[in-house]
Amino acid sequence: MNDAPVPALGELLKDAPSNWGKWGEDDEVGGLNYLGPEQVLAAVGLVRQGKTFCIQRLIGDPKGDPVWPGRKPAVRTQIMDEATWDADDAPAFPGGLHYADDMINAFLQGSTQYDALGHVWFDGQMWNGYDARSSVGGMDKASVEPIAQKGVVGRGVLLDMARFRGKTYLDSAETFTHEDLLACAESQGVELRKRDILVIRTNYLQRFFELGEAFYEGFCEPGLVYSPELVQWFQDMEIPNLVTDTIANEVTFDPNTGVALTLHNALMRNLGVTFTEIVDLEDLAADCADDGTYEFCYTAAPIKVAQGSGAPVNPVVLK
Repeated sequence: MNDAPVPALGELLKDAPSNWGKWGEDDEVGGLNYLGPEQVLAAVGLVRQGKTFCIQRLIGDPKGDPVWPGRKPAVRTQIMDEATWDADDAPAFPGGLHYADDMINAFLQGSTQYDALGHVWFDGQMWNGYDARSSVGGMDKASVEPIAQKGVVGRGVLLDMARFRGKTYLDSAETFTHEDLLACAESQGVELRKRDILVIRTNYLQRFFELGEAFYEGFCEPGLVYSPELVQWFQDMEIPNLVTDTIANEVTFDPNTGVALTLHNALMRNLGVTFTEIVDLEDLAADCADDGTYEFCYTAAPIKVAQGSGAPVNPVVLK
């Protein structure tokens, strides 16, 4: 990174393309509008082998849960189990029913999850021009609920950047561009088409399971890096959904400008591209490498959370 002052997002993205108003002044799902019946039917037609891959990472993994720095992993608490009935005042049900019950305390974006389009903003405006003050006390606009109500079905394409670069996993702060995505697709023998759901594998979170808390030292994930050309490519390709196996879907700090999470703003805030993060792509990637088929039907629906800035999800890929 150079020593120049870090630019404000408003200055950096002042000439960037925007989809505000494209689907009306009340729109809250952005690029998911690209996924209509034609895209759904085409995606279903890709299911030929009957294989399914559930790509959510386990919540409460004994090996740990990778989360954004500052968030804490989910905590599951057992409320009822067989020991409950050891007590003299245990509940009694006709017929002798016993049961287990538990709860979790978790960040809504502390596992495999969808971001609401209003999750990030700058200069007081979020997706579609909504006032950032509408987030106070809960997301009144551009929450995750409209995404959860709509659901996501489309042609997904796995872009295995780790295998493409001959690595077990990408390095910290390693970047790639849309041109790298195209080169990766070509090497895999798959064509990227308009309105594709991009599913990108870095395998970077393997480092978390190898390093533990040391994973967060000097935290900077690998990922896509901002350029005006990349943003225009996303716009031209009408990409509805970006899915990756990292915590934040892009290089954390832009090596050219020092700005944090530029693409959350250039793609999500401005274009309405929905972000899906912390997915587990290892079984899917191994299968794609084995059979050479990198396109599939991608389906997902985050849980319905009123006013939520994000929500857990277990996407299902069908081949």
